Amino acid sequence: MPQNITTGYKALCEAAEREVETLPTEEAIKLAGRDDTVLIDIRDIRELQREGRVPGAFHCPRGMLEFWIDPQSSYHKKVFAQDKKFVFFCAGGLRSALAAQTAQRMGLKPVAHIKGGFGAWKKAGGPVDLPEDMPGEHHERK
Repeated sequence: MPQNITTGYKALCEAAEREVETLPTEEAIKLAGRDDTVLIDIRDIRELQREGRVPGAFHCPRGMLEFWIDPQSSYHKKVFAQDKKFVFFCAGGLRSALAAQTAQRMGLKPVAHIKGGFGAWKKAGGPVDLPEDMPGEHHERK
């Protein structure tokens, strides 16, 4: 018997967007490097290796988010115990909306996510550390 999915990813992402702060890319770029903000990159490691990284962003794979946030978890990361604003991003802004919603529901605050994700960040000229193995690319911060 086929599965009957009653709530699709679009509805989940739209609900998350209603619950969490969504930052325009230009505003998020201004937060990079600030002492009161942690940028959280939830993309898969292969995406980082292929596309590059935001300098100074903390990488937290989406599948480990809840375990790394929870101080009762043996996987807890101290970065999530800081009194800072946590700004999540993924490649396009969908996964980060869900991640920010989950983090907020767990009690992490304040949280936000970047509209358009890493793709919009790059397009807007945000700083990027390029992967070392990208053929034909120079290794510099834009």
